[in-house]
Amino acid sequence: MQNKNIRNIAIIAHVDHGKTTLVDQLLRQSGVFRSNEQVVERVMDSNELERERGITILSKNTAVNYNGVRINIVDTPGHADFGGEVERILQMVDGVLLLVDAFEGCMPQTRFVLRKALELRKVPVVVVNKVDRPGARPFEVVSETLDLFIELGASEDQLDFPVVYASGREGYAGMEPDELESSMRPLFQTIINAIPAPAGDESAPLQILFSTIDYDEYVGRIGIGRIERGKAERGMAVTLCGGGAQPHDVKLTRIYRFEGLKRIEIESASAGEIVAVAGVEGLSVGQTACDTCCIEPLPFVHIDEPTVSMLFIVNDSPFAGREGKYVTSRNLRVRLFREVLTNISMRVKETDSTDAFEVNGRGELHLSILIETMRRQGYEFAVSRPKVIMRSGENGELLEPVEELTVDVPQEYVGTVIEKLGNRKAELIDMHNDVSGGVRLRFLIPARSLLGYRSELLTDTRGNGVMSHVFHGYEPYKGDIGERTRGSLVAHETGETTGYGLFNTQERGRLFVGPGIPVYEGQIVGECSRAEDITVNVCKKKHVTNMRAAGSDEALRLTPPAQLSLEQCLEFIADDELVEVTPKSIRMRKKILSKEQRLKKASRTEG
Repeated sequence: MQNKNIRNIAIIAHVDHGKTTLVDQLLRQSGVFRSNEQVVERVMDSNELERERGITILSKNTAVNYNGVRINIVDTPGHADFGGEVERILQMVDGVLLLVDAFEGCMPQTRFVLRKALELRKVPVVVVNKVDRPGARPFEVVSETLDLFIELGASEDQLDFPVVYASGREGYAGMEPDELESSMRPLFQTIINAIPAPAGDESAPLQILFSTIDYDEYVGRIGIGRIERGKAERGMAVTLCGGGAQPHDVKLTRIYRFEGLKRIEIESASAGEIVAVAGVEGLSVGQTACDTCCIEPLPFVHIDEPTVSMLFIVNDSPFAGREGKYVTSRNLRVRLFREVLTNISMRVKETDSTDAFEVNGRGELHLSILIETMRRQGYEFAVSRPKVIMRSGENGELLEPVEELTVDVPQEYVGTVIEKLGNRKAELIDMHNDVSGGVRLRFLIPARSLLGYRSELLTDTRGNGVMSHVFHGYEPYKGDIGERTRGSLVAHETGETTGYGLFNTQERGRLFVGPGIPVYEGQIVGECSRAEDITVNVCKKKHVTNMRAAGSDEALRLTPPAQLSLEQCLEFIADDELVEVTPKSIRMRKKILSKEQRLKKASRTEG
């Protein structure tokens, strides 16, 4: 039995191929906004971090009405680090809109999300976006997409996908790139015709599979999922089961339907609909709400395991507690375990110390987004250098995660990039010229080799290199890889930096702080030009005398300090260093702040 007036789709694509912009247009052209309503760009990226970075981090639900059919749309993240979001969202939908840039074509993360969709037998519609972009090559891109479908083992039905050409930014689409209409009508019509209506028996016992969790400060936790069968009614008693938890009875206090950007409260919803349910105690992702007379939990999609681990530690620096609102180990523990309830591709483990917690995620970006979110919420803590998670094979051999890396570089930098990645145990698997005159390189590379490589690539290519990577699998350990080749400049004492002290230090390397900045003993204030750590006195003041000499009292010329982002700090630090994160500052420091203690430990290690 099908609910013919509903279509459930997810929009999947590589980062920056225009998913969220396309959803903007679908919302506008379906009459969600008033004609005089002021609407920001990328309205679905409601998270402050998403707006700043121009990427989608969390999947979002919306719905539009077109010719009497309600189209439930899920906007998914394009970055592989948030693949856990994509995998579980695909459980709720019957088809996918695969968005491909008319210039760039299929990129690594297109491959990643498409593989997941094809494995789950979702019906694809290919949208070639940005056809108005200079250098667009829509027909070649469709051919590349077909090759990708074949390579990923698509079924015959999936290979017979419809293609729509569009410009999400300008708001028009068509079935041919040179015959575009002035609206998104062809895309709406293709969705209704190609994506099957959801199947489900309305008269059968209720089953709702929850694929994502939202939170509202008024009604608490909200479960978002699809009604697989039966009918859900407000106030209905159900049994919550699956997800490794004991079955228990709960009540569906409120039921919501998505309409545009709002959640509208409704009395009931039937099979095939995507709904949000409030008032379900102890709800977590992957659980099923069943009729109390027929308890049958549904299987949930397997989520790929984390590949990167990091320690979150209570801040114990001399500046601890100055800026943060939540600074204790209890605050840190509660916040991290709360994250795991909604972020199902993340793991948190207790350690031997009550002040440190091991957090495992899908990549550096996955973990850095959590760190950035927490510091904006008023948390203060320190984090260690990211490390990859190794595994043991069937025969006891050591296995490590390997990524498929794609690098787009201008022709003149190809040699440098291949040489640098060769030193990092990368294996070149493909190399071809792209349409813009650059070269696209594809490598298989150990995940640990990518830690810290992004900034090196930008330096080597003068800012022209673009890289993206996606998890490939576990392979035998590739051997030792060269670590950071430069040491740190470490502050000698606690105080305030002076122009005189910095002037005498800057010839030793690259500075991270300017004059008048409070620092403490053991804080990293710069990168040394040599491979060793050097303790420097950046707080040194010039002795004042009444003697004057021509030329010696001229203004000191200071090189502007390098301002490192959170990701750059995580890439920079060594194993004996930490990043201190507070709501107002990001500092790097040695684990052992005292110089004498560090020297004692080093001599013990050597002995």
